[in-house]
Amino acid sequence: MKRTISKIALSSATLLAVTLSSPAFAAEGVHLDGSQLSLLWPLPFVGILLSIALFPLLAPKFWEHHFGKVAAFWAFAFLIPCAAVYGLPITAAELVHTGALEYLPFIILLLSLFVVSGGIRVAGNLVGNPATNTAMLAIGTFAASIVGTTGASMLLIRPLIVANKERPRNIHVFIFFIFLVSNIGGSLTPLGDPPLFLGFLKGVDFLWTVESMFAPMILSSAILLALFYALDSYFWTSEGRHHRESHTLRHVDIAGLHNVLYLFGIVGAVLISGIWKAGIDVPIGFGLVMPLEGLVRDVVLLVLAFMSLRTTRRNIRIENAFTWTPIQEVALLFAGIFITIIPALAILRAGKDGHLAPLLAFVTAPDGQPINAAYFWLTGLLSSFLDNAPTYLVFFNLAGGDPHTLMGPLYKTLLAISAGAVFMGANSYIGNAPNFMVKSICEERGIKMPSFFGYMAWSGAILLPLFLLITVVFFR
Repeated sequence: MKRTISKIALSSATLLAVTLSSPAFAAEGVHLDGSQLSLLWPLPFVGILLSIALFPLLAPKFWEHHFGKVAAFWAFAFLIPCAAVYGLPITAAELVHTGALEYLPFIILLLSLFVVSGGIRVAGNLVGNPATNTAMLAIGTFAASIVGTTGASMLLIRPLIVANKERPRNIHVFIFFIFLVSNIGGSLTPLGDPPLFLGFLKGVDFLWTVESMFAPMILSSAILLALFYALDSYFWTSEGRHHRESHTLRHVDIAGLHNVLYLFGIVGAVLISGIWKAGIDVPIGFGLVMPLEGLVRDVVLLVLAFMSLRTTRRNIRIENAFTWTPIQEVALLFAGIFITIIPALAILRAGKDGHLAPLLAFVTAPDGQPINAAYFWLTGLLSSFLDNAPTYLVFFNLAGGDPHTLMGPLYKTLLAISAGAVFMGANSYIGNAPNFMVKSICEERGIKMPSFFGYMAWSGAILLPLFLLITVVFFR
C-alpha cells in the first residue's frame, strides 16, 4: 500500500501543474524553438493517442498489463530523438519543466480529490430512474463550478454507478455525466476548470466568468439535460420498468461526511495559491523556479489526502469499492501524454512562425479583427486532444493577452476561447482529466464504457450539433 501511494503521489503530481501552475512559474529556462520543429515531432503524441484508442479493442489483455510500458515507449520515442538532435540540456530542461512544473502539481490535485471523494460513501436504495439520474446530473453540473470538474466527478460518479448498476442499458448515463459534470458544468467560476483558472491568474476578473459564461453554460446544460431525460426515459420504458418503481421514495445515507471539509480545503488551497504571491521562488534547475505558494499548495493537498486516509473508516472505502487502479492508470498514461505533447505545444506557441500557422490564421479576418467563431472551434478542437489548459493560454496570448482588452472590446473573443476550451474538453476521453478518471472508475466497477472512438461517436452525434447552435447564438 505504501509503495502504491508513493507511486501515485509521484505520478499524480505531474498532472495538475499544467492546469494550475504553468503561468505561475517565473523563469523561462531553455526551451525547444517551436518555429524550428517540423510536424514529424508530434508523431509520438499521435502514437500514444492511437494506442489508447486501439489497444483496448485489438489487444485488451496486453493493454491491461502493459499500458504503462506503452506510454513509456512513446515518451522515449520523443525524448531520445530530441536529445540526439537538440542535445541533452534542452531535452532535460523540457522534461523537468513538464514533470515538475506541469505534470506533478496536476496529479497531486487529482490524487487528493480521488482520495478524499473516495472516503465519502453514499448508500441506500436509490434507483437510477430518469428523474433521479437527471437530478443527479443537474446537481453535479452546478457543483462542478464550486469544487471543480474533477472534484464533482469524483464525488458523484460512485453514487451514480450504484444507482444504475442493475440497469442493463446504462452507458448513456455516464457519457452524459462526462459531458455535463466533467466538463460543461465547470464553466461558471475559475475554480470550475483549469483553463478558466489560468485566465484568472492572467488577470481575468473572478466574476467575469460567472457573468459571461452563464448564458452559454445554461443553454448547453438545459439542452443536454432535456435530451438525457428523454433518452433515459426511452431506455427505462424499454427495460420494462414499472411506473411504481420509478416513483418510489428512496432512502439515502451518507458516511464519511467529514471528507467534505477536506474537499473544501482542497478548493481553498487551489484558490489561495492563485491569489497569494509570496515573492519567493525555489530553483529547480535548468533556469526554472517554482513559487513558494505552489509548493505550499501541493504540500497541503498531500496532507489533506493523507488525513482523509487516516481519519476515514476502512470499511467506507471497502464498501465504496475504492482501489488505486484508476489513479494509477491516469497517472501513467498522462505522464506519456504530457511528455509527447511537448513538441505540439511548442509549435503552437511559435504562432505564425510555426508549422501550424495556417490553423492560427483562421482566427483573424483580413482587416485584423478576430473571428470569434473560429476562436471557439479551433480552441475547442485542439482542447479535445491536447490539454485544454495550455491550449487556452495559447489562444489567450494569440488574442493579445491583455485581460482588460479581452474583457472589454474583445469580450466575445475571450468568451469564445473560454467556452471552446471548457465545453469541447468533452469531445474525447483525454480532453479533460476527469473524463478518463470517470471511464476508468466505471470500467473497474464492471461497466463496459465505449472505446476511444466509440465515445467520440457519442460526442460527435450529440455535442457537435450543440456547439453549432452555441456558435450561431453567441459567436456569429
